[in-house]
Amino acid sequence: MSADTLLTPRPGIMELNPYAAGKHELEGFDRVVVLSANESPLGPSPRAIAAYKDVAANLNRYPDGGSTDLREALARHHGLEAENIVCANGSDELIALLTRAYAGPGDEVLFSRHGFAMYPIATLAVGATPVMAPETDLTADVDAFLDRVTERTRIVFLANPNNPTGSFLPTGEVARLRERLRDDVLLVIDAAYAEYVTRNDYSAGTELVKSGGNVVMLRTFSKAFALAGVRLGWSYSPPAVTDVLNRVRNPFNVTVPAQAAGLAALDDIAHLDAARTHNDIWRPKMTAMLQELGLEVAPSEANFLLVRFPSEPAKNADAANAYLISRGIIPRAVGNYGLPEYLRITVGLEDEVVALVDALKDFLG
Repeated sequence: MSADTLLTPRPGIMELNPYAAGKHELEGFDRVVVLSANESPLGPSPRAIAAYKDVAANLNRYPDGGSTDLREALARHHGLEAENIVCANGSDELIALLTRAYAGPGDEVLFSRHGFAMYPIATLAVGATPVMAPETDLTADVDAFLDRVTERTRIVFLANPNNPTGSFLPTGEVARLRERLRDDVLLVIDAAYAEYVTRNDYSAGTELVKSGGNVVMLRTFSKAFALAGVRLGWSYSPPAVTDVLNRVRNPFNVTVPAQAAGLAALDDIAHLDAARTHNDIWRPKMTAMLQELGLEVAPSEANFLLVRFPSEPAKNADAANAYLISRGIIPRAVGNYGLPEYLRITVGLEDEVVALVDALKDFLG
């Protein structure tokens, strides 16, 4: 018997399925249309690129462990208190830290049926029990959440807008969820796609954080700011939760290049506006073009669309995924989210959207 067979991981570890990232490369293609990871098609701000390069000579130095300049810039940008912001190696790290800090064996962590895949992964990793609340029309349902809260519930994760569905809960419904939760249950509002939402009945959650002691808002630089490659996210939370996060996070969890690029990206309002404008124009155009092909497209407030395919084997989502890949286009299959009949497709550049629609037209015949 080899020694490694005597090692037993904590309960829950072997039950989780590791997160599968979207593909970016295909053999045989000089250019691949990557529509699998909800990345900004405009790329990062030129200022962020320059700032990233400028710090290259200082990589022998440890970063500022508190991300002080970045937190202060975020506070100015959003009208928040810098001392209640925690920066991290992507919002994924914050999901893991919050779960580790507030849940464990015997506890339950609640999220919607088609919620972000990192929630069950983080839950199982700490030995807690994941609980899924049913959705209504691919949208989180506050009453379904509340029906599944028990004395064992410690955290409720709400992705708003949600990935992979693109749906959202309006401000009033999120407030109702908070009002009905016990004060010892942590409500985590994951607003990764907030920059893309233009509705007046939407809030990323800052006012709920300010009004109570059990709400955390998560944000990211990976989407509209186009900095997915540097891994940069942040949270806004009440002082007690902020204190806990700073106790459990790694001391140098945000790199020097990430902090520099984040600061520069925040300062480039024009580039952020361009990313929003592109999405505002091409999300509805892409929706209409896909609907003209007879496909069902779920309403989305993010920078991607959830597209439903026919049930017949030759035209279903699996077949469509394989066909698009054969044409050098990478969408995202979402069977692991319980949505095997759908593909999630990022809103790309104009030529990428046209290539996608042309390929699907050929596929559907």
